[in-house]
Amino acid sequence: MTDETIEILLIEDDDAHAELIQRAFEDQESPVQIRRVKSIAEARIYKKNKEPALIIADWRLPDGESMELLPAQPNSLNSAPIILMTSYGNEQIAVEALKSGALDYVVKSPESMLDMPHLAEKAIEQWLARKEKNRIQIALTERESQFRLLAENASDVISRLTTDGIILYISPACTTLLGYAPEELIGVSALDFVEASEREEVSANFIPTEKNEINTIAFRIRAKTGEYIWLETSAKAIIDPQTSEIIEIQAASRDITERKKAEKELQAAHEDLQEAYEKTIEGWVHALDLRDRETEGHTQRVTELTLRVAQKIGYSEDELIHIRRGALLHDMGKMAIPDEILQKPGPLTEEEWKVMRKHPEHAYNMLSAIAYLHPALDIPLYHHERWDGSGYPKGLKGEAIPKIARLFAIVDVWDALSSDRPYRKPMPRKDIIAYIKENTNRLFDPELVEVFLSVIDTQIFGTKQS
Repeated sequence: MTDETIEILLIEDDDAHAELIQRAFEDQESPVQIRRVKSIAEARIYKKNKEPALIIADWRLPDGESMELLPAQPNSLNSAPIILMTSYGNEQIAVEALKSGALDYVVKSPESMLDMPHLAEKAIEQWLARKEKNRIQIALTERESQFRLLAENASDVISRLTTDGIILYISPACTTLLGYAPEELIGVSALDFVEASEREEVSANFIPTEKNEINTIAFRIRAKTGEYIWLETSAKAIIDPQTSEIIEIQAASRDITERKKAEKELQAAHEDLQEAYEKTIEGWVHALDLRDRETEGHTQRVTELTLRVAQKIGYSEDELIHIRRGALLHDMGKMAIPDEILQKPGPLTEEEWKVMRKHPEHAYNMLSAIAYLHPALDIPLYHHERWDGSGYPKGLKGEAIPKIARLFAIVDVWDALSSDRPYRKPMPRKDIIAYIKENTNRLFDPELVEVFLSVIDTQIFGTKQS
């Protein structure tokens, strides 16, 4: 029993029996207070003022049978539990007493009366367990009622499923959404309606693995018409508090077909816009090639090689998109260089070089107003910067130069030295490699040179070159 004083009502007209029972409780460590009355009438007066934790009652009393104290509803838990005692054993009386709501039935004997504290403790524990079970059942019933009230008036489809996906309950909204009546779906596996190619993913990701976790997943499901619609379903696991195991899944599903259609249209529009961006850039590059015949094809070559090396370094797909744009536009600033300088067949004078060295800044000024090109501007602006700070236009040094610009600088020089120009022939491959190695730590980033040369060694023409 608990540490709190437990009040027990003893209804016994026999003084000797009452004294024996009271003495038995006196020897107990648990605090128990025995209130004795001798008749049903006295018991009723007592119960009007206070409900005891337990009633121990003789079967026959001067004013009637103590069965009269049992509640009208045998399973009622609103009044105190009763242990009935009788001086003679009668199986029929015992069965009748228990069916009428008595918690226990005891045949009087010195042993049974001395054992009454143990019987009382057991009876109270059993009664409290019954009350707790009844409380939980009432709470579950109320929750179930609230669940159904919510589910049957919601526009979303509310469902309860086993952990294997068998539908235990589904709200009437399924008729509007899927065309099925609820009774057509109960007892059926929800996975049977999921589009075949998506079943494995839905099965793997549908059931939450942690308490209070909610999984939300989108998938296609077959309606009664045979048409597939998109559902977004949020699922929550219901956990058994005793075993901590998942006992069922509760889910809410809504139709997102129109949203998916809009997303698809938006994606198509985005792809069309991306294509327009790329075509615009290619048009600019083509215009530059037409103007500067000397470097025709240079842009495409350095772009392809830069992307190869960037992939080797580990740039992401999204980053490679911006790298490609930057490489294609690296010489865009030359559009602002006068023809007499840009198309001069021989070496440039110092004054002409001052004008030519402005082309990275011209490129930045021309392109920076275009928002989608912002992530691509490092190459056009900084590809003539050098590792030792001797480059232009900012004179940046070492790692102050953006990494992709340091890489492009190597590629740009490689292609320039490999190409035929009116004023010189292309250098032999081994001489270009020697030049790049000689200028490592002066003009070029040593780490990037190592990566670049490994790509050149294995990927030019698809085979290793000697």
